[in-house]
Amino acid sequence: MMENSMMVKAYLVYLIITIAMTCFVARILFQNSKVFMLDIFRGRAEIAYPTNRLFEIGFYLMNIGAALLCMQTSRIMTNQGLLETLSMKIGGFSIYLGIMLFLNLFWA
Repeated sequence: MMENSMMVKAYLVYLIITIAMTCFVARILFQNSKVFMLDIFRGRAEIAYPTNRLFEIGFYLMNIGAALLCMQTSRIMTNQGLLETLSMKIGGFSIYLGIMLFLNLFWA
């Protein structure tokens, strides 16, 4: 029973942190990319802003989907195991999210 409790804690903490990180990065990225989109679409805001919004939705879907795919973990029996597992999972997701951020900047 203790094992199940630790797994549920790990999943909840992991989901809360990865979704919050995704939302934070998306908000910053897509607020600041409006200028680039206007430049790409030669000042045509009626095309630039909706396109930016579509990219934002895609960013959410890809990153939250990746976080969910990576959520599965092995058995966690101790608090130390819980912290080690979360650090590996969240650290890996942070690196992935950083790569996605730079790829979005590169493609813009």
